[in-house]
Amino acid sequence: QVQLVESGGGLVQAGGSLRLSCAASGRTISTYTMGWFRQVPGKEREFVATISRNGGSTYYANSVKGRFTISRDNAKNTVYLQMSSLKPEDTAVYYCAGYEAWYGGSTYASQYDYWGQGTQVTVSS
Repeated sequence: QVQLVESGGGLVQAGGSLRLSCAASGRTISTYTMGWFRQVPGKEREFVATISRNGGSTYYANSVKGRFTISRDNAKNTVYLQMSSLKPEDTAVYYCAGYEAWYGGSTYASQYDYWGQGTQVTVSS
């Protein structure tokens, strides 16, 4: 079992930056594809970014491409989401997720086996 805990959320003005962290415990995530999703009340969970097990492959939602960067440090068992040029529409609860895979990433929430509890990001205009 893998436990995932997100941190780094908060309130930021539009145009600002935040870095989210996802710390894993229980098992190494070096064999896991990891991803970030976000959700606002009343809407489905939305894909944000994914990264392959060795960090060599990343993929982003069009809405965040060029503004967000996903990365990982397998030695620290941690995944990051650097968010820049934040917009009010980025306001959501952000979730870290993972599943064991040999390669690649996934944009589908159903593919992921493990999820964190989420961290709130609020961007004010």
